[in-house]
Amino acid sequence: MQSKLEQPPFAPLHYAPFYGTAQYFAHLQGQFQARAFKALMRYQIEALTFLRHRCEQDVQLVEDLAAGKAPIDAVDIVSAFMQKAAVDYTAEAGRMATASSLLVSETAKDVRREAENAKEALAPNTLDE
Repeated sequence: MQSKLEQPPFAPLHYAPFYGTAQYFAHLQGQFQARAFKALMRYQIEALTFLRHRCEQDVQLVEDLAAGKAPIDAVDIVSAFMQKAAVDYTAEAGRMATASSLLVSETAKDVRREAENAKEALAPNTLDE
């Protein structure tokens, strides 16, 4: 049996000098992964909302075509549908570009802030005399 003063041949990690630093960076990695997941989910919500809207417009197209009285009505209906679709897709591309820009800006701020925090946390402790 080992006495309390003896360390086993494999010392637990918390005795290692790099343990605090590694733990800190592992925690940061988890935070960044959580932020990336949140951003991905925002993109998914936006894309699925748009897709739902466009599917509703597709159903409306079929209903309008079925309700048309003359073959010439179909040309007008499809033309209006295509114009609306072009406008919708263009607007959605703009929203996605804006969301991407905001995400990049937020990420840059977070990285800058965490770099400062890491610098302060990992700086050697000195005593002010």
